[in-house]
Amino acid sequence: MRIVLIHPNYHSGGAEIAGNWPPAWVAYLAGSLKAAGFSDVRFIDAMTNDLSDEELRQQIIAHQPDIVGATAITPSIYKAERALQIAKEVNDRTITILGGVHATFMYKQVLSEAPWIDVIVRGEGEEILVELVRGIDDGRWPAERHAIKGLAFRDANSIVATTAAPTVQNLDAIAPDWGLLEWEKYQYIPLGVRVAIPNMARGCPFTCSFCSQWKFWRDYRIRDPKKVVDEIEALVRDHQVGFFILADEEPTIHRQKFVAFCHELINRGLPDKVKWGINTRVTDVLRDEALLPLYHRAGLVHVSLGTEAAAQLKLDRFNKETTVAQNGKAIRLLRDAGIVVEAQFIVGLENETAETLEETYRMARDWKPDLVNWAMYTPWPFSNLFHDLGDKVEIFDYEKYNFVTPIIKPEAMDRAELLDRVMHNYRRFYSHKALFSYPWAGSGVPAALPARLPQGIPQGWVPAQVLRPGQGALLGTTVETAGRFSFRFQPHDRSGADAGLGGGSRSRAQGEGTPGFGEGVRRRQSAIAGSGTSHSSVSGGVEAVTNFSPRLQTLSGEAILDMSGRCSPAGNDKRRSRDALVRMPSPAWRMLSTPRSGRRRRAGCSAPAGWPATWTRLPNTWSMSARLQHCMR
Repeated sequence: MRIVLIHPNYHSGGAEIAGNWPPAWVAYLAGSLKAAGFSDVRFIDAMTNDLSDEELRQQIIAHQPDIVGATAITPSIYKAERALQIAKEVNDRTITILGGVHATFMYKQVLSEAPWIDVIVRGEGEEILVELVRGIDDGRWPAERHAIKGLAFRDANSIVATTAAPTVQNLDAIAPDWGLLEWEKYQYIPLGVRVAIPNMARGCPFTCSFCSQWKFWRDYRIRDPKKVVDEIEALVRDHQVGFFILADEEPTIHRQKFVAFCHELINRGLPDKVKWGINTRVTDVLRDEALLPLYHRAGLVHVSLGTEAAAQLKLDRFNKETTVAQNGKAIRLLRDAGIVVEAQFIVGLENETAETLEETYRMARDWKPDLVNWAMYTPWPFSNLFHDLGDKVEIFDYEKYNFVTPIIKPEAMDRAELLDRVMHNYRRFYSHKALFSYPWAGSGVPAALPARLPQGIPQGWVPAQVLRPGQGALLGTTVETAGRFSFRFQPHDRSGADAGLGGGSRSRAQGEGTPGFGEGVRRRQSAIAGSGTSHSSVSGGVEAVTNFSPRLQTLSGEAILDMSGRCSPAGNDKRRSRDALVRMPSPAWRMLSTPRSGRRRRAGCSAPAGWPATWTRLPNTWSMSARLQHCMR
């Protein structure tokens, strides 16, 4: 029996800005089918390959399947229905199956508007689908279909839903078949690596009114952390995955197992090979304040935080069980730990006003997350809030339920004004970031890069963290909107010992600067200039004092950094304090640099043997210019 699984060709922008995401549902369902003896399973990724209806038709003809299955969330439901319609047009004897969260709850509507769909799998698919395919293979379909739990189908003139199937209790028994995916096409753009979305747990004990996941998964279950790391290790080894996002709604709920997961990653040396991100709750971050450095060492570099609202009234309505003050503190803790934090705001309810939208912007500026997302409230048609809102819902085209299109008309404005004001928030926030704070307001990205640095950097090197909250990091230089900056370098003696690696302390310099705009403003440039003094201890206890005057300019995604300074001897050992070793930008950034001495000579600029060209040794009096262009798209 030949089974073809189809991922519908639905695009909405949004998450696709960061890359192409692998459809994990295919791997888990295909793995379950193959374990049950159904080995001829094929996959068509119509979304990633952007297949037209005719191209999809030709692929279905080529595969000649007995069964065609597809999945759908609410905005992709029409594309999924059309894909299965094409399968029926190719061969009306093909059994068409639809699953996913939308079909699970809206099966009556789906079966009514798409009569070419033979059956809907309601809930988690692994066990239900296997039982369904067995029934088809044994010839028990359709006569005995009523005996299979977790289905919905038409029976004469009525629509029947069989008894709900139990949830999958042994998640560790599922062996996903990741080999079905075209891995070269699934890229995480910010790091330029392949991305995966494995699953550690299912379900959520919270009942946020805007969310459907707790309804779909029903009860909370978590896998053995070692089994999860086995899966991640295989993804890295077999498919060269360099970044993964845990698909869980909140992987930190079970702290003991999440900590065990982090330790297992560290013990296997995986943080040097793969980085990862999660979604989680503010309360978990506050609870785990002391554990955040461990999470970071395990490779966690990105946390999407459900702050949701800037006003307590909205948080209470969403059943978030958090406070505005907790939101701000959680963001600060993550940034202090060197983790890139993304704050999520839900906007666009019926009580939204120009003032509440402005409040979210001001709160975002005050909290200083690295990323902010203003998601339009999208009331799933099966959620409690959808029914509570009644006629305030103006859009019923599910394809527009994409978190970008306003669905509800607020009482104080129309939907067009709502969208304009949200876009205005985006423009202001990210323009400000691009001019004054980026690459990142925190230090998550620089600290996440050791695995991607060129060979030859001494083992164990980890880039220094930002000195304190509120400072952005441009590689070795830190710039904040208020004009504070920090320049860090590694003191180096002539024997080749480095203070940051040989047991001494890293040097840190900080100063005060004043933001300003020069004549280049019309060319979309900005500048921050300042000066400061650094006191640093080198290996051997000698103190060096560096005076410097940095200048940072940005121009269309590029940054030009000019720095000059003087290393003044201090203490008795003048030889050891004479030179400074500066860490230049990592390969995650394209760089053209021209280090030069203030005396127009290159004395002392050679790097120790085995060290990459990204290190430059500067003489007593020096200046340096670097042109940086980041790889963010």
